[in-house]
Amino acid sequence: MPNKLLKAKANFGTFPVFLTAISTILGAILFLRFGWAVGNVGFIGMIGIIILGHLVTIPTAMAVAEIATNQKVLGGGAYYIISRSFGLNIGAAIGITLYLSQAISVAFYVIAFAEAFDPLIQWIADNYGWLIYDKRAISIPTMALLSGLFLSRGANLGMKALYVVVGILGVALALFFLGSPDAAPKEMVMDATIDNPKSFFYVFTIIFPAFTGLAAGLGLSGDLKNPRKSIPQGTIWATVAGLVIYLFAAYKFTVSASPEDLVSDQLIMRRIAIWGPIIPIGLAAASISSALGSIIVAPRTLQAIGMDDIFPQQGLNKWLKSENRKNNEPINASVISIIIAFVFVFIGDVNFVAQIISMFFMVTYGAICLISFLEHFAADPSYRPTFRSKWYLSLLGAILSFWIMFQMNMGYAILSLLIMGGIYYGFNVTSKGQRGLAKLFRGVVFQLSRYLQIFAQRAERGDRELSWRPFAICISEDSFKRRSAFDLLRWISYKYGFGTYIHYLEGYLNEETNLESKKVMNRLINLASGSKNKVYLDTIISPSMTSAIAQVMQLSGISGTGYNTILFEFSRTKAQRLNYVIDNYNLLKSTDFDVCILNTSYKGFGYHKEVHVWIGAEDLENANLMILLAYIIQGHPDWKKGTIKIFAIYPEDQLDTQKEILLGLIKSGRLPISPSNVELINANDANKKQVIMKHSMDADLSILGFNHEDVEKEGAELFTGFEDMGNILFVSSYKEKNIK
Repeated sequence: MPNKLLKAKANFGTFPVFLTAISTILGAILFLRFGWAVGNVGFIGMIGIIILGHLVTIPTAMAVAEIATNQKVLGGGAYYIISRSFGLNIGAAIGITLYLSQAISVAFYVIAFAEAFDPLIQWIADNYGWLIYDKRAISIPTMALLSGLFLSRGANLGMKALYVVVGILGVALALFFLGSPDAAPKEMVMDATIDNPKSFFYVFTIIFPAFTGLAAGLGLSGDLKNPRKSIPQGTIWATVAGLVIYLFAAYKFTVSASPEDLVSDQLIMRRIAIWGPIIPIGLAAASISSALGSIIVAPRTLQAIGMDDIFPQQGLNKWLKSENRKNNEPINASVISIIIAFVFVFIGDVNFVAQIISMFFMVTYGAICLISFLEHFAADPSYRPTFRSKWYLSLLGAILSFWIMFQMNMGYAILSLLIMGGIYYGFNVTSKGQRGLAKLFRGVVFQLSRYLQIFAQRAERGDRELSWRPFAICISEDSFKRRSAFDLLRWISYKYGFGTYIHYLEGYLNEETNLESKKVMNRLINLASGSKNKVYLDTIISPSMTSAIAQVMQLSGISGTGYNTILFEFSRTKAQRLNYVIDNYNLLKSTDFDVCILNTSYKGFGYHKEVHVWIGAEDLENANLMILLAYIIQGHPDWKKGTIKIFAIYPEDQLDTQKEILLGLIKSGRLPISPSNVELINANDANKKQVIMKHSMDADLSILGFNHEDVEKEGAELFTGFEDMGNILFVSSYKEKNIK
């Protein structure tokens, strides 16, 4: 955050945060609507509303305390915390809606202040015959007077007034709790309500602004000596104190008046308190203090938004940053806030304004809890709060906030989310460099990946025995000459396994080769981005292919398990690349790897239609792996129109015996194929290659088996001599794969 948000005269401590929050918590709603709520939902219902509201506010208070102790909190309150944790893009979306709710809150409390004059209005009417039909005659002049005082005196006036107001508020509540009306119910009925009461969530919507004092204290962040200490302490103290008082108030209303009286008289507290006139006085004090708190906080939020250049018009941002030189007040942001407040004062409907405020604050609370929850799992090293909440509390707060939004009013909930989504999208378009939300989610995905890898590694041995899947690694120095090996790897790893492609660079690791490897890596990423693949890319620098093979075969793999398959590739025109495999075959055999060697021809993979699998008498261990690879490859969209043909080739004297063995394997399920897809061919070793070329000349991929003895006996000739065929994949399984 720029230093310009750090106020030179930041001199408030923890107590102003507590006072600002508690004066809003124990404000107009408690005096005007708490009794009405008890009359509509009963004592049990009211306890449910209080608990539900605090299941949102307490996790939010804990999350705020956590986030505020992680960094230097400057001006802007909740907006600053959200934007610095979630990024300016989501901060802008939530910050603007938060600001609107704060500005509208000013109007809400001024309207409530006018309601405090009900007894005076009635007394004037009874004694003088003058009747005030529209309370806007009180609220509009009050708003004008409040605006003038604030613009001229600033936040210090509000802080001084808060001490007086909270004192009056405390006296009013004490006299209320000590009161004992003559018309109290004879017995307490836990679920007593009026006939045809309002719904639970409608009542909750009207009552919820009473829980929003949490955000009021946050708005003073730029005026605090030590916000990292004052915000957590003041906020949590106010939240807990409000919870206790609300529970006692619900009980007091229930035992002091009937549901009908509670609903019909919005100032029923006068008839309960020891001295009735203190209640309108307390309501007026609470309303005006809450209005002062909101009118202090809202302009600071808007100013902080301007400081971050959120709006696309730089002239507007600069205008919002302006301050009064005498008292450092955000003068222009204050003017905008006052205008918005005047609009809603003219509306004059307490319940309507309460619904608007509830929705915007609920969104803010949900976002703060979501931030805290995600930060717990992102494990960002720069996130080191001195106070830690619990991740499950933050998750509970986030889920409840968004669920309650839709229970309160689905239309308003959708509208508020669409507004925020539009602001978020607009900011992303104008400020493409801001990716705070994406960064946070990447951290969460990274941590989730870590846990899954560890879990997969611990379960690896048992899983591999029960069910084989490919964890394949390919090493090649011809990545930019031929893409056949990469294509084969992306088909194998598309759905059923993991694939890692490593480009080999010959040499020793030094500054020059390290720089070259980074350039190669960028080339690999650019090439791979043109295809749909799930292949992990890397490079390796080693003095020889032998040492490179030894290194990659010891890698643990990004899947959390070790590799079980290694893939090599050589061009039919440059068969010398086969020496890498033949010279190191003992190394490959000693590590229990399945070995695949792709022989690339000028035909490539053709039209991705036909895969031919050739099974011989010596392929008992290889057969299942060859068939599995064929089915896995065919599962890729590139091969969606492909077919698999299986050829079983045996000498004439073994044909009938092998046919019975093969059909037995198919019947038992050890070969997952249909007899109709198998063709048995009579051939011996002398003419085996000619038979294969005759039947598979037009195949797009042929899969052949080989074993260690074949390599020692024939060497490179085992993999050559298949002229004019398409690509061939040679497969050697270190052990037979069990397929069920």
